[in-house]
This record gives sequence, C-alpha cells and structure tokens, in this order.
Amino acid sequence: MYKQRRQFIFALSATVGAMPTLAKALVSTPKQSAGPFYPVDLPLDDDNDLTQVQGRQQPAGGIISDLSGRLIDINGRPVRDTRIEIWQCDVNGRYRHPNEMGNNPIDPNFQGHGHTLTNREGEYRFRTIRPVPYPGRTPHIHVAVFPRGIRPFITQLYIKDEPQNTQDFLFNRIPDDRRHLVVADFKTVESVDHQQNAQFDIILNRVSGTPIDQ
Repeated sequence: MYKQRRQFIFALSATVGAMPTLAKALVSTPKQSAGPFYPVDLPLDDDNDLTQVQGRQQPAGGIISDLSGRLIDINGRPVRDTRIEIWQCDVNGRYRHPNEMGNNPIDPNFQGHGHTLTNREGEYRFRTIRPVPYPGRTPHIHVAVFPRGIRPFITQLYIKDEPQNTQDFLFNRIPDDRRHLVVADFKTVESVDHQQNAQFDIILNRVSGTPIDQ
C-alpha cells in the first residue's frame, strides 16, 4: 500500500479595505469522455498505488510516476473528502477491460485503476506510470471526480508538450486557450520509489457545493 503523504504549504492572502473586492473566478477544467474502458469490475487491490499489485513482488513496467495535485472550485477553495479515480492502459498499451482486444501481453503488475480521497486542503496523490500511447490515442490518463450531491466530473490528463497531442481527436476538441488545463509536466526526479513527478490540479465549475452547468 502506498501511504506516504506529501506536505504542502499554501499561502493565503487577505485584502483589507473600505470597499470589498471580488476575486476573478478560475477557469474550470474541461470535461472529456470517460472512454470505453472504465473497468467493469474494480481490482480487488484498488488503492492509490497502481504500480504494486498485492501478492506480487515486481512493480509495474513503465516509468513510475508520482501524480499529485489539488481539487478546488472556481473560487480556489478546496473540495475535501472527495473520491478521485484514475485509470489508464499499462506500459504495453492494455486496459483492464473485457472488450479491450490488444495483441500485446497484459502487465500483471499494473493495477490499471486506482482511487483516493482528497484531504482537508483538497490534495490528492497517486503512484502510477507515465502514460503511454494507445492505438489511435496520444498518451493519457482518465480522471473521474465524484463530488457529493452532483454528477461525476470526468476528464483526461495529457503529457505537456507530447508531440502526439496535436494528432489526438479528443485533445483537439478542447479550445486552444483551455488545453493547458488538461496537461501535466512529467519531470524526472531523483527518488528511491519513483522516476518522475507530475502536478495536476482539477478545477470544478461549482461554488460552495452548489452545482453549476458545465
């Protein structure tokens, strides 16, 4: 089980004046399709570490990556105690789904799906692999958020400056001025348990728990 937590420090600022000012709302993360390969049955070992399957000694193939970020609303407030799920293909381009008919062998050491809950600051963290291409698609990770009281929010995470992004039909559906909201920079790091770090903040189009049309 992957239970380490990273400590984050955030600075808060306040404005004092005779006339109150309103902060400009953030731009929400674009919605995207869940795709056809959301797992039919979630793996028995289903936590936030996709790279280590219970009962197996070897880690998943691929570039082990630490993926973390914050879940916030359009006013920048944390959305706490909220389930986040990710799923993606393994290093051989295989999803954990009965309708996925790839020819490459499935990596038995990759979990394929994981979940976690945001903490009081809206922070989340996964250990997974750097996403790899799937036939017809640029490298990506599927992301689903399950806020209480409103329908799930689904998007996809892409690699910053990945050349194949320009040819991907779903990535190209996102307006140019919002594509930066669905990319993460996977940076090489010196660590004993992973090879790259990526930061991906998710901004929900909601305020104080009230749903807003996406």
